[in-house]
Amino acid sequence: MDPQRLRTLFSQLQVWKQRGIRAPHKCLLALWAIGRCLSGESRMASYRTVDAKLGGLLREFGPPRKAVHTEVPFWRLQNDDVWEIEVENGARVRLTTSGDPHKRDLLRHDVRGGLPEDVHGTLRADHRLAAEVAHDLLAAHFPETRHDDILQAVGLDPDFPSVSRQKMRDPGFRRAVLRAYEQRCAVCAFDVRLGNRTIALDAAHIKWHQAGGPDDVRNGIALCVLHHRLFDEGAFTLSPPEDGSVVLVSESAHGTTGFDEWLGRFHRRAVRSPIRNSYRPGSRFVAWSVREVFQPPARS
Repeated sequence: MDPQRLRTLFSQLQVWKQRGIRAPHKCLLALWAIGRCLSGESRMASYRTVDAKLGGLLREFGPPRKAVHTEVPFWRLQNDDVWEIEVENGARVRLTTSGDPHKRDLLRHDVRGGLPEDVHGTLRADHRLAAEVAHDLLAAHFPETRHDDILQAVGLDPDFPSVSRQKMRDPGFRRAVLRAYEQRCAVCAFDVRLGNRTIALDAAHIKWHQAGGPDDVRNGIALCVLHHRLFDEGAFTLSPPEDGSVVLVSESAHGTTGFDEWLGRFHRRAVRSPIRNSYRPGSRFVAWSVREVFQPPARS
């Protein structure tokens, strides 16, 4: 397959979108399939295997939900011409009124899915192209703080081959946010500089850029690289501005060395206020982060 055609197919995956709700299911399934391809595993995998692997990826990197549905991306990815399904012996998979398969049938009939032969062969022959496709998928669905962990989880090396990662955002956003917070982390007040240059301090999007979050100061908060990573992981969030914008640490977050010092002690502590009230985090952006990123207590 022509490499540009292949890259376009993956970049145009039909993803369900509504009110900023995250739906990275197809992205994670495609990344997992690319990881299998480059590691030399078989092209097709049983739905039982996909259910276990994709289910784990969704629980770790997807939005916080009570249940994950792997059968939907497993079936619907066919519509994007980068996935195919094998049903042996003419078995019939029943579909719901929305066109999705019954999970029980996928398991009972040992339905298999995988990259089409031409897609699989092209990626196997060109690891750089595979890396470009992987980074295209990540850039469309996740902030950069999460990329390396996801690549490792699907069996892809974050450093090979080297691929340029371009941030698709307003170049003035970082400057405006850091200026609004006086070049300090809003959580811990970190403000290390090297000469005149601020280092290890980020302008974090509260509602991710990949979910339609704007490059608006009210959708930004200055965070050191550690607290930026913890925020994007859902280890903590912010209370609504009308409730004082305090740090709320997830009950699922825990640790020994460094936990209290770098996270636990900030629970219910007010975040640093920006230089103007008009720069304070917007309620709708905070609400999105709480709903789509913040991790609820682990279920027993």
